[in-house]
Amino acid sequence: MKFSMSVALSPPDQLAELAVAAEQNGFSSVVLPDSLFYSEEVSADYPYTANGQRFWDAETPWVDPLIAATSMAAATSEIRFYTSVLKLGSRHPVVLARQLGSVAALTGDRFGLGLGVGWSPEEFAWCGVPYERRGKRTDEAIEVLRLILGGGMVEYHGEFFDFGKLRMSPAPRERMPFYIGGHSKPALRRAARYGDGWSSAMMTIDELRTTIGRLRELLAEYGRADDPFEFQAVCVDRFGVSGYREQAEAGVTDAVVMPWVFQGLPFDAPVSSKVDAVKKFADEVIAEVAA
Repeated sequence: MKFSMSVALSPPDQLAELAVAAEQNGFSSVVLPDSLFYSEEVSADYPYTANGQRFWDAETPWVDPLIAATSMAAATSEIRFYTSVLKLGSRHPVVLARQLGSVAALTGDRFGLGLGVGWSPEEFAWCGVPYERRGKRTDEAIEVLRLILGGGMVEYHGEFFDFGKLRMSPAPRERMPFYIGGHSKPALRRAARYGDGWSSAMMTIDELRTTIGRLRELLAEYGRADDPFEFQAVCVDRFGVSGYREQAEAGVTDAVVMPWVFQGLPFDAPVSSKVDAVKKFADEVIAEVAA
């Protein structure tokens, strides 16, 4: 099992140093969150907390994850980066493909696209995109991204997106992995159909077992049972060496963690304290699980 380090809610000036610490201490990837803006009021519940409330406020920093990835890649040489998850539903895939091709070039193809539909009606409306039929629109957007990022002269004629022959250069030299987020039935089916992996939000070990089992059924349904597929998880009730081994037994291939949280540090703790927490986690957990 791999370990990835989330830098969600961390101050922007800490990101490069945290990426270096992750690379030096055995993490496989840095995980980048996405939020376009904080609306004062929202007309839907946040789907990943028990009370439906957001766990951040208007002052919480959200650096654009694509820009953050290129910045951190410049400070590192091997560690990978992926979004968990970028809100695809409110973005136009042709413009996004241009950005992703650039990210691939500037990171040396060390980037994976974790994507989801998005949950906030305001995010859609204020970006000029209908909230209705957002799932179908996202499915087409994934097809557009895969097509353009594959390189060469391409065209697409769908219900939501329609364009003649075009080519974007540079295209990724290696196939960019897509990791699909979401817990709903359509999201799981989308992951099995289009994804190179699935990204969870906060889930218990029992929820992960059930969901991973369902994803394996769907992969078989799509004829993909033998394809490589990542199960990236934020597990909320299994920690320490035994806990991560239990996650691996449940099917998790990539455990997403914030080591400083285990030390009781706030998101805006000094970067030196966070780096110490990264080293401690690596020594006490990653090395033991790998053994």
